Amino acid sequence: VPESGDWWDATYLMMWGSNVPVTRTPDAHWMAEVRYRGTKVVSVSPDYADNTKFADEWLPAQPGTDAALAMAMGHVILKENFVDQRVEFFEDYTSTYTDFPFLVTLETREDGSKVPAKFLTAADLAAHREVADAAFKTALFNRETGEVVVPNGSMGYRYNAEDEGKWNLDLQGVRPALSILDLPQGTLTSAAEIKLPAFDEPSGRGKVVTRGVPTVIVEGHEVTTVFDLMLAQYGVGRPSLPGHWAESFEDADTQYTPAWQEAITSVPAEAVIRTAREFAQNSIDSGGRTMIIMGAGICQWYHGDTTYRAILALLMMCGAEGRNGGGWAHYVGQEKARPITGWAHMANALDWYRPPRTQAGTSFWYMHTDQFRQDGYSADSLQSPLAKGELAGVHTADLLARAVRMGWTPFYPQFPENSLDLADKGAEATEAGTAESPADYVAQRLNSGDLEFSVEDADAPANWPRTLMLWRNNLLGSSAKGEQYFLRHLLGNENANISKDAENRPDEVRWQDDAPVGKLDLLVTTDFRMTSSTLSSDVVFPAATWYEKHDISSTDMHPYIHAFSPAINPPWETKTDHQIFKELAYVFSKLAKKHLGVRKDLVSVPLQHDTPGQIAQPGGHAPDWKNQNIQGIPGKNMPVFAVVERDYPALYDMYTSVGPLLSKLGTTTKFVTVDVNDELATLAQEHGVMGSGKGAGLPALDTDVKLADTILALSGTSNGPVALKGFKALEKRVGKKMHHLAEGNEEKRIRFRDTQDRPVPVFTSPEWSGSETGGRRYAPFTLNIEQLKPFHTLTGRMHFFLDHDWMSEMGEQLPVYRPPLDMHNLFGEPELGETGDLSVAVRYVTVHNKWAIHSSYHDNLYMQTLSRGGTHAWMSPQDAAKIGVKDHDWIECENTNGVFVGRAVVSHRMPEGVVYVHHAQERLVNVPKAERTGKRGGIHNSVTRIMVKPTHIIGGYAHQAYAFNYLGPTGNQRDIVSRIRRRKQEVTY
Repeated sequence: VPESGDWWDATYLMMWGSNVPVTRTPDAHWMAEVRYRGTKVVSVSPDYADNTKFADEWLPAQPGTDAALAMAMGHVILKENFVDQRVEFFEDYTSTYTDFPFLVTLETREDGSKVPAKFLTAADLAAHREVADAAFKTALFNRETGEVVVPNGSMGYRYNAEDEGKWNLDLQGVRPALSILDLPQGTLTSAAEIKLPAFDEPSGRGKVVTRGVPTVIVEGHEVTTVFDLMLAQYGVGRPSLPGHWAESFEDADTQYTPAWQEAITSVPAEAVIRTAREFAQNSIDSGGRTMIIMGAGICQWYHGDTTYRAILALLMMCGAEGRNGGGWAHYVGQEKARPITGWAHMANALDWYRPPRTQAGTSFWYMHTDQFRQDGYSADSLQSPLAKGELAGVHTADLLARAVRMGWTPFYPQFPENSLDLADKGAEATEAGTAESPADYVAQRLNSGDLEFSVEDADAPANWPRTLMLWRNNLLGSSAKGEQYFLRHLLGNENANISKDAENRPDEVRWQDDAPVGKLDLLVTTDFRMTSSTLSSDVVFPAATWYEKHDISSTDMHPYIHAFSPAINPPWETKTDHQIFKELAYVFSKLAKKHLGVRKDLVSVPLQHDTPGQIAQPGGHAPDWKNQNIQGIPGKNMPVFAVVERDYPALYDMYTSVGPLLSKLGTTTKFVTVDVNDELATLAQEHGVMGSGKGAGLPALDTDVKLADTILALSGTSNGPVALKGFKALEKRVGKKMHHLAEGNEEKRIRFRDTQDRPVPVFTSPEWSGSETGGRRYAPFTLNIEQLKPFHTLTGRMHFFLDHDWMSEMGEQLPVYRPPLDMHNLFGEPELGETGDLSVAVRYVTVHNKWAIHSSYHDNLYMQTLSRGGTHAWMSPQDAAKIGVKDHDWIECENTNGVFVGRAVVSHRMPEGVVYVHHAQERLVNVPKAERTGKRGGIHNSVTRIMVKPTHIIGGYAHQAYAFNYLGPTGNQRDIVSRIRRRKQEVTY
């Protein structure tokens, strides 16, 4: 995402689900100041939010309906700029950098109807099917000659030796045909009627719409282009094509017109048409400097991914991605570690052991806090009306188990048996000749059913998480969606959860009649303040604050690396992070001499992004080896199983030194490997080497300053020579010169002491997709657009179309509107708008807090004074009137998940049918007992729960492959409905 300074380069700026003055306060000045350059600012928000005050136009879309608004804007842009007239700038951009021109096959169903199927690939073409990785090389038409071309840049060119130098976006003179109608005169084309799904009913149930696309036959395959499918999806008609089409923008009965969306979003059709036209025209006039700032307001919904795709489609159509001042600007959290290579290798101990274990948090907690037991719906409740039925009747927990055993996503523990014992048994079987390797031994047992994955029986005691350490993470007061389930099932604490197990239960994941209560044996938290998590912990390590330790930080909001430097030493028993883990490592190593020793460990690793695991499952086909009599093969349709020898007694030595694997294997980020022996020699010279133990002779890491310096030394963003080597390595695969972006930095290196002197800007590096060369502001994808480096996708371009089997089953091959979940029918929650007994059912939305610093300091006296002196919920005057609530009355928000107690803030800024409960309001200050339960009122997440969307756990296929903190199931909670009621005003504590 771009740094906030790049907002200044935008000539049209939308804030969509991101309340910048509140959630990005230090950066908001860029948004305010760019208006004085003539930039129009548009706010999309259901409430009159703080950012709306800065906007020239406000589009008040109803909560969760943003995709309908985006789809309607897309309808206008496609019709006026790709059909009524053809804007050359847009056509050149989309034909080069998106999948618009790529060919998609049509599948004819038994009833004769046709639906979009799969990308046409080299494997489908006689002249190309024998080339390396043919199933991952996509095809298009040359507009000038009418020939089918397999251009460079698709994923099939990325991983094999045969295609080195061809992984680039150079079309080599080919002019792609956006539409089949663009083919030379005389080409034998026809028109096909196709079926597409639509989900515009409030219940979310799908229906079928009929549209038409031009087609041509290629070696027995009837094909069309992604562009032709997009026009069909958006209802933009062209002469001579069959199907039902929008008659005009005022056609309210046809999906995706401006008039259609008005009934859903409440945004006037005229405003949508005007905004779409301005959006497109600005892109034409400015060369793509149209930007959308996006945030949690649209991200943290069950169907937040479809909302994002609908919005991103606008930017892709209009040539805005990969431009300074243009494209998406997604900000949820502060996730960008700019010196990513050094951080990843140190954080995961890749200098000593590979591969590491990483986990997708949402699915982990979904199972281990037993929230899957409350899921009463199956995947077919949300699937496409055109689905083949692969997911019909399947519980989400069963789909997660399928994804784990297919190698799509991680889950821990791995197996009911200890991974150390499994490694030993695998070695014995290998030595006895009954298995080729330990990995083969595990695969044999999985195939026979003698061994299963832990996720398939998560409630069995052998599969419980037993020890949890929270490091600066306030899990129980901030991020734990379904917090009451955590208290009950993870900790065994008192809780206010009244949910009952759903009648619809998993078929494959084993059901325990009595849900476990209190799975953890030990909860350890390290923090510098008292939180909900420390209150529930068995052990608390008091940690140093920012002004009591050495450390580094970075963010996506600016290009600098910041230093933390101690003003004082850590007081009393407080220790720095490095000291805490160093002492733990020391004590653990002493105990390990007696209890563990040196052992081999079997590690299960999913098929990962930016590795050949992306091309393990051609076509995105998803047959389940366990249930379809298919052989499970590690690294193909199973996880990779690796054996790692672990020297447990030497853990302290390894913690305090840089391991030998960096010297042998280098560093690897996004499949770019760099030799760092020069950097290791420099570190040894500057930091010294350890004198004894396993780390003898290796660069020292015994202090936090040395660790920070090591992270900086290993990263191209902070070490010019490393960036230069990285670009030269990348050039070999891409076949295009790129190292000039790092020239001038060959002698430059950012050391920790430099960051202490002043904020230091980072260097352009292949670790990221943007460029800071020449002092320009960082904007994502500029390397892809300007240097012709492919995107890390199937086609090597940005995608409108996704062809994985599960995407088809869910009706999400193309951008689509999907409404908020019908929580009443799916989970038995109150029906939205339902009133009774002085209560009203409303959408329960947990927005980020204005009176806190993210999840910290809400209990600070100053913050409490500025807000309401305790927990509170914002609601509309209309909803307040329905239940007799006045401003500052005590209210309760409740559903089967839990209860929240707070003061009512009645405000005209709020729309009817929505209540805002600010993020990270903990049970620490002025929280009375709940009237319903007689127990202490909950936090903001007491009323929420975890819901896993099946498409988020797809893996093993092109860009839909797992990566830590990158691709996996989202934490979404904004679909939740809660009953809000006025309670007795005399409260007890």
